[in-house]
Amino acid sequence: MEEDPNHNHWQLRPDCPPAPELCRRVRDGGARSSGGGGGLPGISSSASKFLMNVITVEDYKNTYWPKLESAIDQLLSQSPGDYIPISYEQIYSCVYKCVCQQHSEQMYSDLMCKITCHLEKVSQELQATSPEHYIEKFNLALSQYMGALHSIVPLFIYMNKFYIETKLNRDLKDDLIQLFTDHVADKHIYSLMPLLLEAQSTPFQITPSTMASIVKGLYTLRPEWVQLAPALFSKFIPNILPPAMESELPDYAAQDQKLQRDLMQNGFNRGDQSRKRAGEELSYNGSCSSSQSYR
Repeated sequence: MEEDPNHNHWQLRPDCPPAPELCRRVRDGGARSSGGGGGLPGISSSASKFLMNVITVEDYKNTYWPKLESAIDQLLSQSPGDYIPISYEQIYSCVYKCVCQQHSEQMYSDLMCKITCHLEKVSQELQATSPEHYIEKFNLALSQYMGALHSIVPLFIYMNKFYIETKLNRDLKDDLIQLFTDHVADKHIYSLMPLLLEAQSTPFQITPSTMASIVKGLYTLRPEWVQLAPALFSKFIPNILPPAMESELPDYAAQDQKLQRDLMQNGFNRGDQSRKRAGEELSYNGSCSSSQSYR
């Protein structure tokens, strides 16, 4: 295995045998290695001895899975943008050896159970959140989870490649995204959507970046949710509405004028050039969106 300059990511060198082939050599050549001292072809003597250590079910439950579980807990709890100092080398090694020792099925089951329990807690916390903080709380939960997947999925790359894709004909990232959809988003979409529509009609109630993050996230989870609020989704997802008719252009112009009035009423005065430029930029973006839809 080869380490990158940042010491964060590890990958197989091109001359390293694929995991199934390596496992086959370990399994089929075990007797020769232990008795003759010649080692396994293509693998050093020390590596052979290291890989030949059998991982029992008890070893997996008491040693290997707890290490993986601890890393998952840290990744799921980190705030977006934070760095969690975990040993990627150690986690990759744990996953790799468990796959070679035929513990993939149990490891996959444990991973899905672990994340399901986490998401159930997230859903319960959202359920207890007051309406004024609900949107921000949902956005944090969604961003935090999607950020965690950027690390969790690569950590389990061997399990994904040689068990989930091969035997289950699925993909780990898709499975984990579906978990969030089933255990969080599906349970809260009909509470969240009215609040988003209300926030949309009340300028500056939430930041545009928060609104964009949630809308794009919901579209990623389940594109058919566009039908719940087509106008809202169309502001952040291009080309989801049918082309506009020429007769609708006056409505777009009226929307732009209303936006400019809202900006003026909320402090974007003509005398303040920086605020004026911000208002012009918002108005321009709205016009571009209308023009693109028309085309």
